[in-house]
Amino acid sequence: MSGHSKWATIKHKKGALDAKRGKIFTRLIKEISMAAKSGGDVEKNPRLRTAVTAAKAENMPGENIKRAIQRGTGELPGVSYEEITFEGYGPGGVAILVEVSTDNRNRTVSEIRQAFTKNHGNMGESGSVAYMFSKKGTIAVPKSAISEDDLMNIVLENGGDDLTDEGENFEVLTAPAAYEQVLEAIKAKGITPEASSLAMVPANYIKLEGSNANQMIRLLEALEDQDDVQNVYSNFDIDEKELEKVTQG
Repeated sequence: MSGHSKWATIKHKKGALDAKRGKIFTRLIKEISMAAKSGGDVEKNPRLRTAVTAAKAENMPGENIKRAIQRGTGELPGVSYEEITFEGYGPGGVAILVEVSTDNRNRTVSEIRQAFTKNHGNMGESGSVAYMFSKKGTIAVPKSAISEDDLMNIVLENGGDDLTDEGENFEVLTAPAAYEQVLEAIKAKGITPEASSLAMVPANYIKLEGSNANQMIRLLEALEDQDDVQNVYSNFDIDEKELEKVTQG
């Protein structure tokens, strides 16, 4: 997982997510509403189930979750969102996917393009980088919580794909269909993952150093600060110590 996963884990540790709790709730509510368009039954809708689990992990009140589902199914009035994925390039030629939910396509296109342009990146055509990514379940497990052999056994027994060493954490990869089962099996051992999500995972990575690394983090921050952005994925890899350095403060 390298770049994006380490970046997400470090943000989590630094408490940056808590500082933006209002924005996190907004994004989660959008995702729940979008997912509920396919049906409001959590047991029958995997995307909705994943969204609700993520909301509960952030201590979102149950009433908020219920209203978001009802807006998605049409039981309550609400804004109609459109899902769009933008593609582009960052410093050093890294590939970037930006997933948004918006009620105003023109505004969002302008804001995303501006974020790229002002931060040493540029927008690409549809299909320009998407082929480099595939949807996977990703689970970051602290090395202090379990041995590599024991974790690998859990992963394989529950249909997971792979396990990699990412510094302080093991990174578990699964097919989307196996994600929930593997995650629950890990939690059943009393382990709390550092981070877990369904994500777009790149086939390979580009190593960034120095100014390119710094500029890439600034570009990611600029994109993630946009109100309509739900997720940002990239195929960058940055040395963990350097990543810590450029994310200080």
